[in-house]
Amino acid sequence: MLEKLAAIEKHFEELGRELMEVGDDYQRAADIGRERAEMEAVVLKAREYRQILKQIEESRTMLENEEDEEMRELAEMELAELEPQVEPLENEIKLLLVPKDPRDGKNVIMEIRAGTGGDEAALFAADLYRIYSRYAENMNWKTEIMSQSEIGIGGLKEITLLIKGAGAYSKLKFESGVHRVQRVPSTESQGRIHTSTATVAVLAEVEEVDIQIPSTDIRIDVYKSAGAGGQSVQKNSTAIRITHEPSGLVVSCQDERSQLQNKLRAMAILRARLFEIAEEERRSKIDDARRSQVGTGERSEKIRTYNYPQSRVTDHRINFSSYNLASVMEGGIEDFIEELSTRDEAERLAAVGTGDED
Repeated sequence: MLEKLAAIEKHFEELGRELMEVGDDYQRAADIGRERAEMEAVVLKAREYRQILKQIEESRTMLENEEDEEMRELAEMELAELEPQVEPLENEIKLLLVPKDPRDGKNVIMEIRAGTGGDEAALFAADLYRIYSRYAENMNWKTEIMSQSEIGIGGLKEITLLIKGAGAYSKLKFESGVHRVQRVPSTESQGRIHTSTATVAVLAEVEEVDIQIPSTDIRIDVYKSAGAGGQSVQKNSTAIRITHEPSGLVVSCQDERSQLQNKLRAMAILRARLFEIAEEERRSKIDDARRSQVGTGERSEKIRTYNYPQSRVTDHRINFSSYNLASVMEGGIEDFIEELSTRDEAERLAAVGTGDED
């Protein structure tokens, strides 16, 4: 670990010298300042760690070579004080060395879609939307509907929302996957329990500087927006459909009144999806030898069951359950998010120790 820390310190010092010589290149200065700020905590702990190891070595040398009894006692006292500090400090440094997800500080574009189960699945999709809206409200985040498709009984075929707030992606990134509900639908006259599903995709909102999309790669179609049941509600063609031809991804937006606003929103969703694909490819190269306990984050992965008869919510990735279904359905998902984050952090910390992570 000392060799790794020495390389980090060297780079930190090189950046400091470059910062002094950068001149009027304010963008480069900002980039260097940001990189140094991210490294500073590790560098300070590394220096503290190295100093303690040096003091321990000096005390051990004194203990071996010193004949004066008082000096030997002093060396023993210093060792008794210093040696217990080594392991906790090493753990702190390892935690700081855990690679940060570059998306953690970003806002979230969340897509919720009804899965199997007909109208009941659409109602469950609406329930999930309420869960995340309430959770965002509790976190003092802002939510904004980007597009939605409703059914007549209060359900949602699909909804895309933007969630803005500090740490939004870092908190919500483990919510991607298939959510399953087991309950008696309101339309069920025989009292039978049905199982329905909805999928959640959590994407990081990215800027144009994060991912470039050549104009030659996309096809933009405009059409008249439609309301429930396909009824036309706009005289002008304001709805936008963008097709990314290399990947085949298609994004549509029609909720805004202007064609420009719909285009901007559709491009934001497309950028987020393409960025997610690129990030998944990058992560797969790292994770081939290490399958994460908290799951892959893929939309097809079954992650959580909401069982109404037992008032139970279970996350299958970590075998963690809550028996307070009512609270969860009102946005009380903090325990799940905290447990998933803790497990993921422990896995990545272990990977640092074995050299699996980049």
